[in-house]
Amino acid sequence: NIKSHIPSPSARKIIAENNLEISNIIGSGKDGRVTKDDALNSKPSMGSPSTNNDRKETRTKLSMLRRKVAERLVTVKNETAMLTTFNEVDMSSIFDLRSKYKEDFKTKHDVSLGFMSFFTLAVVRALKLFPAVNSMIDGKEMITYEYCDISIAVSGPKGLMVPVIRHAEKMSFKEVETEVKRLAIRARDSKITVDEMTGGTFTISNGGVFGSMLSTPILNPPQSGILGMHNIVERPVAIEGKVEIRPIMYLALSYDHRIIDGKESVGFLVAIKEALENPVELLMNDNIKSSLDL
Repeated sequence: NIKSHIPSPSARKIIAENNLEISNIIGSGKDGRVTKDDALNSKPSMGSPSTNNDRKETRTKLSMLRRKVAERLVTVKNETAMLTTFNEVDMSSIFDLRSKYKEDFKTKHDVSLGFMSFFTLAVVRALKLFPAVNSMIDGKEMITYEYCDISIAVSGPKGLMVPVIRHAEKMSFKEVETEVKRLAIRARDSKITVDEMTGGTFTISNGGVFGSMLSTPILNPPQSGILGMHNIVERPVAIEGKVEIRPIMYLALSYDHRIIDGKESVGFLVAIKEALENPVELLMNDNIKSSLDL
């Protein structure tokens, strides 16, 4: 029959988008015509199936959380003008501070002096300097927030979760580390609530804990910015004309170019770099013990 194997217009589009081989698709339509459902249910050609019994495959239903995350990620790519800018930061000053005060900090506050407090407070400072990054689009309007609710991406048993540190602009190093610990434990124990994961104005993602050297983090909608932290590696750098080995971390800022200009995005990331490389002056007001509540 002349209509046999001829796809419908919608099926033809799916076949082209997925590089399907039409001769491998059995049409269920009238006179054997390939329908949209036939194309959707078909698999890309992977050669002749193996007759070996040791080549098995497993089909697992995606969890509701995973499906929801997938939908949001695709929405971000399709509905925002996302760009990423990069920089690097010398972590020597933070290393020195942690080495000198981490034991006293742990003893007094029962929580470790990690990197998250430095990054959170550096982000808060930068958001105050560049308020457009602490904004989001609502229809034809831009909403700019005067508070800083910082979402932190953490790994849980059910996948990636992004709980929120509320009013981070009012917190000290101790308070940030305590809240990070509390949220991480709740995520690990699958006790995080929806309310604890909604309403953030900016996100920090730390791929460095998994060994990532560099990445382009995807926006957490409807937010307009996300900072990607990465692993810290000793690298040779030029310091006053001499080569020295320093602990270097690459930073990535993904942002929505619809409301954040290139100048603002670069300035924002430079402000974070400056705060992390000079934390005593810019994050502690030259009073280390008071800032650490020691």
